[in-house]
Amino acid sequence: MNIFYNRKGMGDTLLVSLKEIGRQKRSVERKGDVARLYHTDSGETAGFHIFRASSYGEVGQTGMAALTSSIRNLITTALKQNGWNIEVEFPASPSFVVGFVKERKNHPDADKLSVCQVDTGEETLQIVCGAANVDKGQKVVVAKPGAFMPSGMKIKKSKLRGVSSNGMICSAKELVLDEAPKEKGILILDDSYVTGQDFLAQFHQ
Repeated sequence: MNIFYNRKGMGDTLLVSLKEIGRQKRSVERKGDVARLYHTDSGETAGFHIFRASSYGEVGQTGMAALTSSIRNLITTALKQNGWNIEVEFPASPSFVVGFVKERKNHPDADKLSVCQVDTGEETLQIVCGAANVDKGQKVVVAKPGAFMPSGMKIKKSKLRGVSSNGMICSAKELVLDEAPKEKGILILDDSYVTGQDFLAQFHQ
């Protein structure tokens, strides 16, 4: 699940993304302040646009937002008050966490790729990264397998030039973070961030 809110850029609208569905198969129906995006053929819900979001609860964040208890309540309240009999399954753990690069090696078959071992708190993930500035000892943002990027892309386990990659080390641009650094390459975090914790929750503190 991805949550996005930018009052200056989009007005008082909370965007909730649940699943990846191509534009050709995406339909919309609206009740009151809530529009549901769904798969045209299966009817599967892909997400919601909640208009006048602040009238249903406090967002308190700009850009890609952490799924706080107040935002959970906002979503639940908005659906109920606008006649949607839908129970949203909130994720049990965050999709974007603080990772620590324990090891970085050159990819055996690609000069511009690095193979990293990244501690995400509960496990160490092998992630192939194309950023020139990735290195051992850094704290970084990891999109775990199953995460949806703001672009709509789903992060999947894959192989890059024959090497397994289980997640993605993110740049500030990819995360569409408000007031985030604009430098090219991955976003390098300072030591105040805690490995394994929800990155978005720490970023918005």
